[in-house]
Amino acid sequence: VQFHPEVTHTRQGMRMLERFVRDICQCEALWTPAKIIDDAVARIREQVGDDKVILGLSGGVDSSVTAMLLHRAIGKNLTCVFVDNGLLRLNEAEQVLDMFGDHFGLNIVHVPAEDRFLSALAGENDPEAKRKIIGRVFVEVFDEEALKLEDVKWLAQGTIYPDVIESAASATGKAHVIKSHHNVGGLPKEMKMGLVEPLKELFKDEVRKIGLELGLPYDMLYRHPFPGPGLGVRVLGEVKKEYCDLLRRADAIFIEELRKADLYDKVSQAFTVFLPVRSVGVMGDGRKYDWVVSLRAVETIDFMTAHWAHLPYDF
Repeated sequence: VQFHPEVTHTRQGMRMLERFVRDICQCEALWTPAKIIDDAVARIREQVGDDKVILGLSGGVDSSVTAMLLHRAIGKNLTCVFVDNGLLRLNEAEQVLDMFGDHFGLNIVHVPAEDRFLSALAGENDPEAKRKIIGRVFVEVFDEEALKLEDVKWLAQGTIYPDVIESAASATGKAHVIKSHHNVGGLPKEMKMGLVEPLKELFKDEVRKIGLELGLPYDMLYRHPFPGPGLGVRVLGEVKKEYCDLLRRADAIFIEELRKADLYDKVSQAFTVFLPVRSVGVMGDGRKYDWVVSLRAVETIDFMTAHWAHLPYDF
């Protein structure tokens, strides 16, 4: 085949693949989310036995589903480390702790680290430099917490199959290479851990279906993507607590209004950006001179390229 029937741009591509697999090869569709979960749980138990496992829980889809699979497989032998960097969405830290700690009963170590991250970011304007700072500080915080735990022999990660594909080019003869932005990275040399990646053979849509089967809420699994560095890259220029707090509130209002207008699920991603400039506006009957926030909504399939979403003028 001289084209890619699996990509979304190929019309009838999925029908071609389905006919080849189902009609020509006579394969049966037996691989359900429940079966994938049973298989993953069995493999986790076989791999780690009674050992303890640590996982960096961000509240994102991949780490959340990984946490639920591990919890089902090994229960209290899993410790999740949740680092609150002060760059999350409105009330996100509380939601993660309530859902996974109180509701599902996972063992979670909560690390409030807002001051540490903001101090490290002070004075930095370059977006790539900010990404590296956030990544470095996260590694430092995670390392410190991991060293406090005793007898942890395994590090779990929410690596999914696209990560493995993208990493293949840099393979060095090992079974697989971990992408730096997915890897907790930089773990102290004295911490010799094995790696547990229960989602590494699954695509994002499969991970979401598994999450639903495991009892995670639809709104959490299907919400718009949020960058790893969080608001650190949605605040243009220097990151300050004042800017993050304002942006958090503005973003929550934007998303709330999209949901009210039944538009949230019709756009691929919507978010606000803090611009470090002030502008004159009118609030009520008075003049207002304040910070500017930009609203962005896009449509995309692969999240590699995107075009702006058509929102109604009266939105």
